[in-house]
Amino acid sequence: MIRTGLIGFGLGGTAFHAPLIAAVEGLVLAAVGTSRGEAVAAAYPGVPAISPAALIADPAIDLVVISTPNATHFELAQAALRAGKHVVVDKPLTPSASQAEALIALAEAGERLLVPFHNRRWDSDFLAVRALVESGRLGEIALFEAHWDRFRPDLAQAWKEAPDAGAGQLLDLGSHMIDQMLVLFGMPDAVDADLARQRSGSQVDDYFALTFHYGDRRAVLASSRLIAAPRPRFGLHGHGGSFVKYGLDPQEAALRGGGSVHDPAHGLEDPALHGRLTLPDGTVETLASARGDYRQFYAGVVAAIRDGAGPPVLASDALAGLRLMDAARQSAEDGRRIRLC
Repeated sequence: MIRTGLIGFGLGGTAFHAPLIAAVEGLVLAAVGTSRGEAVAAAYPGVPAISPAALIADPAIDLVVISTPNATHFELAQAALRAGKHVVVDKPLTPSASQAEALIALAEAGERLLVPFHNRRWDSDFLAVRALVESGRLGEIALFEAHWDRFRPDLAQAWKEAPDAGAGQLLDLGSHMIDQMLVLFGMPDAVDADLARQRSGSQVDDYFALTFHYGDRRAVLASSRLIAAPRPRFGLHGHGGSFVKYGLDPQEAALRGGGSVHDPAHGLEDPALHGRLTLPDGTVETLASARGDYRQFYAGVVAAIRDGAGPPVLASDALAGLRLMDAARQSAEDGRRIRLC
């Protein structure tokens, strides 16, 4: 068994990491680095709640999972790697590309795993999109669109939206959206970006619209906290037709609501949200989404540690995403297209 220590027992730790660690064969939740001892005891009797420093220093811990505020990711991951641990870090891997580069170098030098938690690769909706792209049914894809919107006009707690906290919509949701784009199409040639602070008093970006160039293909990623009516989650348009998909994968809502990954319906999307493929002759087909399953991420971590398999997500993928976000910020600030290669 891979003895796993989880640092952080807020939303990410309680709704995502702890339930997945407990559900995946080969992992055991050995300790939680948090001050919320009563919450840990109630949810996982017998699992000690200790300080993050004590967890990292414990020689019995093999894997450290970091689910803490973004600004703490680098320091905690650095300490865990120096202690000889394998490390999983919630997105974003770090707030900056330079910090990610330093962690990758440290992990390589110590022959330890550094794995970004890009769990959205196992969303039901993204699995549907990926399967369609790989099938070639759309032919050459001219336009890929992804929207991830929320209606949250009020600011969150101040510490969550401070400029020095690694906050903002681009780092928050953009990390996942850019990662999904990279999985589908690889690195783009250029980016045009627009970022804004649209809510009163906001100190960080709460809106973005990014256009990535792949030769003649365009990938458009957009997100806002001031949209109450849903836009399509995904749209793909090519010579072989169009695919439009509404709705988000159900796993987060289920986990946040106290649902179990062992529920037979877990990860299954409402059929009403299945995407629709429109062919050139006007024929419309409904394409069922596959079951989403974030457990596959941690199963991949187990295989990487025990069997030497490749990690489920490469740290270099997260670094590529951070570099694209840096280029997007530069594009928005300068008001010009940024060439990437």
